[in-house]
Amino acid sequence: MDRRQFLATTGALALATAAPRALAQGTDDARLSAAFAAIFERQLDLSPSFVTSLGLDKGARAGAKSQLDDNSKSAMLKKLAATQAAIKELDSYKTASLSDAQRLNLDVILYALDQQTVAPAKFGLNSAVRPYRIFQQGGSYFSTPDFLNTAHTINAAADGDAYVARLEAFARNLRTDTALQRDEAARGYLAPGWSLDLTLGQMKTLRAQPAAASSMVQSLVKRAAAKGIVGDWQAQAAAVVEKSIYPALDEQIAAIESLKGETAAGDGVWRTPRGDEIYAAALKSATTTDLSADQIHAMGLEQVADISAQLDAILKGAGYAKGMIGERLAALNAEPSQLYADSAEGRLALLAQLNRDVDAMKAKLPNAFATIPDTALEIRAVPVEIQDGASNGYYNRAALDGSRPAIYFINLKDVGDWPKYGLPALTYHEGVPGHHLQISTAQTASDIPMLRKTAFMSAYSEGWALYAEQLADELGGYATPLDRAGYLQSFLFRAARLVVDTGIHAKKWSREQATDYMVEKTGFARPRCQREVERYCTQPGQATSYKVGHGVWTKARADAQAAQGKAFDLKQFVTDRLRPPALL
Repeated sequence: MDRRQFLATTGALALATAAPRALAQGTDDARLSAAFAAIFERQLDLSPSFVTSLGLDKGARAGAKSQLDDNSKSAMLKKLAATQAAIKELDSYKTASLSDAQRLNLDVILYALDQQTVAPAKFGLNSAVRPYRIFQQGGSYFSTPDFLNTAHTINAAADGDAYVARLEAFARNLRTDTALQRDEAARGYLAPGWSLDLTLGQMKTLRAQPAAASSMVQSLVKRAAAKGIVGDWQAQAAAVVEKSIYPALDEQIAAIESLKGETAAGDGVWRTPRGDEIYAAALKSATTTDLSADQIHAMGLEQVADISAQLDAILKGAGYAKGMIGERLAALNAEPSQLYADSAEGRLALLAQLNRDVDAMKAKLPNAFATIPDTALEIRAVPVEIQDGASNGYYNRAALDGSRPAIYFINLKDVGDWPKYGLPALTYHEGVPGHHLQISTAQTASDIPMLRKTAFMSAYSEGWALYAEQLADELGGYATPLDRAGYLQSFLFRAARLVVDTGIHAKKWSREQATDYMVEKTGFARPRCQREVERYCTQPGQATSYKVGHGVWTKARADAQAAQGKAFDLKQFVTDRLRPPALL
């Protein structure tokens, strides 16, 4: 099947893995597996941060723990050359004698590698989906402190020394980011002015902390103390923050302030050189299809109308009968009985409920899954230093060896963003049976190459997470009609994203126009909607992957049920398809 084929008769896409494949034997399988392994090792050589994120920074790769990725332009070109060389090597296997399973691995991995080359080779950028060097959700200032706190483990004195070394590397990366942002701004690639304002606010919040009391220092101090690791960690780390990181951050703040007046008007990527081409590349990367912006926009409008009609009946039954769907949802969102207290205690209560929801769903999983990984999951609030620009919720994978748990983050800047009836759907999306179950299943699969396990295809993963919300409904995860309204509101939100993302980047909608649409259709509070829209403005295409991917999952299941009739087995369906990333 052409991975990019749009099935006009169904309005959906089809998974390349929609039916189980025969395991025909191939004489070149072992040789290709060795090639996959060698290419993966070369990827690790170029990314010490990736090594740490996978929990591989020990043994022969212990040295990676003292380093951060080189974020220079030369490093980008080096990675591009390595990826192109890997593609050339793997292309030679297209005519080899391979089993069906290994040929699928080859197809998926080649596609993923090819997509990695598009932005650097064609546009001189790291990513079409993230075309700006520094913005409210991107840049070393945003990602590195969180990475050090969540991915860099502290179990021995050597880990503390490595942490301090990475603080020095952070200062160097800040300066590299600043220089490259100046260069890219001169080429026309600079985030919108409001994004730079948010960015400056977050930088200044990070900078305002006394060095010794900063989150970067205290992360090391507290974790070392908890493990009884002796050392003057506060003095060592604070010295680096004070003498290296803060001066580099001051330079970056000054640079962004000086550049802000140069940014082009508008909010979509169309405002940049070759912006229409970048958006087409971003849509292809996010959806793994050749669907046009107009097709995706129309799909979104249709789905918004359909889901709104389903919500109408539930809301009427709950006594919310007047006004547009968005107005009724907004009224429900403001109902005092639906809100946690805007306090430290209220936030703790909210997190406790999320953990109870995860535990309750885990007990139901055997009804739909034959194999359930036991990978640990923590639920945390987004760090306050980045919550103004961060997403509402997101997931970080666990270490491969289980030495570090997976983390489901929720942005608790405003608890009013999280009425109780909507939280179960979010937990099923980010936790189980969503991202946590799918990614843990991929990571623990013994018969899949690491190149494929660690590849990220947004439409596959985000499509699964939405399908997981739907599956949770079948498993009895929504205890009340209002909980089910929260699930449908989640779908409505993702359908509206199809309209908004294409509106911003293809139809030149403003940030305000897009936010108005989100508020009107979804009923979510304006600050929450605006934070989401700001993400779409600066990360073109990504928001379209959810509902495009979901359409594939639901069609794959419908096709299986139609073909198998009464013999359809939900557990078998999930087992056959809940694998590392596949093509749409």
